[in-house]
Amino acid sequence: MKHLLSIESLTAPEILEILDLAATLKATRGHEKHKPLAGECWGLLFSKSSTRTRVSFEVGIRELGGDALFLSSSEIQLGRGEPIEDTARVLGRMIHGAVIRTFKQSDIETFAELSGIPTINALTDEEHPCQILADLQTIKELRGSLDGLKIAFIGDADCNMGRSWIWASARLGFELRLACPELYRPPADLITRAQAAGGLVTITESPEEAASGADILYTDVWVSMGKEEEAEYRAAQFGPYQINDSVVAAAAPGAHVLHCLPAYRGKEITAEVFERHAAAIFQQAENRLHAQKAVMTLLKAGV
Repeated sequence: MKHLLSIESLTAPEILEILDLAATLKATRGHEKHKPLAGECWGLLFSKSSTRTRVSFEVGIRELGGDALFLSSSEIQLGRGEPIEDTARVLGRMIHGAVIRTFKQSDIETFAELSGIPTINALTDEEHPCQILADLQTIKELRGSLDGLKIAFIGDADCNMGRSWIWASARLGFELRLACPELYRPPADLITRAQAAGGLVTITESPEEAASGADILYTDVWVSMGKEEEAEYRAAQFGPYQINDSVVAAAAPGAHVLHCLPAYRGKEITAEVFERHAAAIFQQAENRLHAQKAVMTLLKAGV
């Protein structure tokens, strides 16, 4: 593995290798002898703001022996001003790896191609692979296995999280049910490609139908970064797509509720449901650190 650009670009064995290593790194945190990033400086190039992503990567890089250099949108504009092609060829001569959080998936792919250094997608409008890997690690911890998994994703199924879950289903073969308004369905060709690759993906407009017998209920914010001008309209569209007591009651006994954060209680999830499942949700947030450390370790091994 040379880069982490998307879940779509990973194979099932690569995903499972990341999860296995993440579990080991989590269990041995604070006692690591191997420092694969020793003597290296990795750049964090963020055109989109973040709390969990920045902290988990900066801490992870340091725990792996490296240094982190953070560059915000005011300091570097991916794809604007200086062409991304030139940014990639300059930074590729100075830093040892790049963690990029931006809008266009094509910017990250171009950077990876031209920089010559390991490149990680820390979120684009198309995918959020680091979050999905942490989610899968959490689900494995909670259930003991990913076998026979049934996930209900409720909300905007055409966001980066919905698309990433579609590809996770295609790679690992678990059942994914998407509950969303008609206007927020993923493109039909994406579903067709994922199903052809082995994804067990279905779409419904009923949250209860999606949740029926599910092991995991999953949601995300209704208004993603860059969509703020649509907030009022989206709130009206997604009002029925909330994880609440009735949706939880439709799920399998002992089902877990996950949220990739930040959470807006009373919108995509009720405060009561969130707090009942807070332990799993914050376990999920912690696992960003461990999953990303596993990714960086394997990227260095693949160089």
